[in-house]
Amino acid sequence: MRGTGRRRAAPDRACSGPTHRVGSDTPVGKLTRRHRIGLPGPANQSHIPANDRWGRTMRKRIWGWFFFDWASQPYNTLLLTFIFAPYVKELMGDGAAAQSAWGFGIGAAGFCIAILAPVLGAISDVSGQRLRWIWFFSALYIIGSAMLWFAAPGDFNLHQTLFFFAIGLIGMEFATIFTNAMLPDLGPREDIGRISGNGWAFGYVGGLIALVIMLTLLAENASTGKTLIGIDPIFGLDATTREGTRAVGPLTAIWYVVFMIPFFAFVHDPKQARAQKGAVPAALRNLGTTLRDLPRTPSLFAYLGSSMMYRDALNGMYFFGGIYASGVLGWSVTEIGIFGIIAIISGALFAWLGGYADAIWGPKAVIRVCILLLTLVAIVTVTISPVNVLWFGVPPGSSLPDIAFFVIGAIIGAAGGVIQSASRTMMVRQARPDRMTEGFGLYALAGKATSFIAPTLIGIVTAISGSQQIGITPLVFLFLFGLVLLAWVKPDGDPLT
Repeated sequence: MRGTGRRRAAPDRACSGPTHRVGSDTPVGKLTRRHRIGLPGPANQSHIPANDRWGRTMRKRIWGWFFFDWASQPYNTLLLTFIFAPYVKELMGDGAAAQSAWGFGIGAAGFCIAILAPVLGAISDVSGQRLRWIWFFSALYIIGSAMLWFAAPGDFNLHQTLFFFAIGLIGMEFATIFTNAMLPDLGPREDIGRISGNGWAFGYVGGLIALVIMLTLLAENASTGKTLIGIDPIFGLDATTREGTRAVGPLTAIWYVVFMIPFFAFVHDPKQARAQKGAVPAALRNLGTTLRDLPRTPSLFAYLGSSMMYRDALNGMYFFGGIYASGVLGWSVTEIGIFGIIAIISGALFAWLGGYADAIWGPKAVIRVCILLLTLVAIVTVTISPVNVLWFGVPPGSSLPDIAFFVIGAIIGAAGGVIQSASRTMMVRQARPDRMTEGFGLYALAGKATSFIAPTLIGIVTAISGSQQIGITPLVFLFLFGLVLLAWVKPDGDPLT
């Protein structure tokens, strides 16, 4: 795969199903993606016992894998976007300063993830261990999110808050890398898109429930001290010190602990997985070979570059959506939470539908449509303010800007859920089967190599212009770059040579 004249790579040992064997009459240089992925096609599935791969054990494994999305989604929903980020803006007072500081903090965490992701992925593939890494990074997730409780008004330490937020974010991202690498083990090639979409939709539902709990029972309005349904925060939490809103950190940690139980109960490393001596040097050699040979695999190279751009832009929307609504439209945490509910419901529905679209038209077509939608949304967002929508003035006190932003939230949720699900399906098609975790490490590198650039650019442009609207314009160009590079991506990846 990585150079002319090399022997065909062995099928992915982590794959729990039988491999598709290639007859001697099949030229090595013309192997298809089905051969590379090592999954059975429709014609050779009849021999698989009903109580084996497709039986109850496999169904439990798939559902256990779904629960990672359910357990980890609140970090994105509650902390990155709809509750904690706007709360930090409230504490800092200045929306532009908050957006700038948030960008620099997330950018630093993204840089650490970008550097380590492919290395740890390569080590995991050689050592045959994924769950141990998931345990470790889950601990970082729990510690980082729980410590956000100490971001109290009157005693707010921005640097400490950003440090623990980054620790949790690093834990969440790395746990996701190792979990995503298990996707090819869950079904045949034609089912991967549907499984990925269903998992993403399931995760959105978990995020929605967590958000509803926060808004109705815990997060208080800064002016009234009441939650969305007009009650004091439960458990006797003090609204004057914002304990209800600060509880978002411990809630995120507890949620993860509880709902990762099905994952660890039903998802296991394959029996063939064994730690090998010299795993680290071997992994680094493999990674070095993969990186050197990337130009010889133009489809993979182009896809990594494309996803680097459009996923970075999408993350920028997620990271700054709540702060933008708070600073530009003056929304409260409660209003931003309602915005989040709309976005998540839309995301769950369309992630599920997108899984079927992926199965019918393939992930590349789905990704292209989503990029176009998100580019349009980014352009429209810049035009929305309390006095303007689409460059047209609106009467003072008009609800039209708020309505427009709610619609934007629904579109971001829909397109964002679909494109992320289709993107990990596409990575399965592009990656080498015996180095799947390394592949998703490179995928994380692609997602994070510029992840510090987008937030940093937003921080710089916002600081220079003093305008949150102008500050998000870099997202438009990132989406367009991603769309251009996608033209060089082959739907089934590079042929194995």
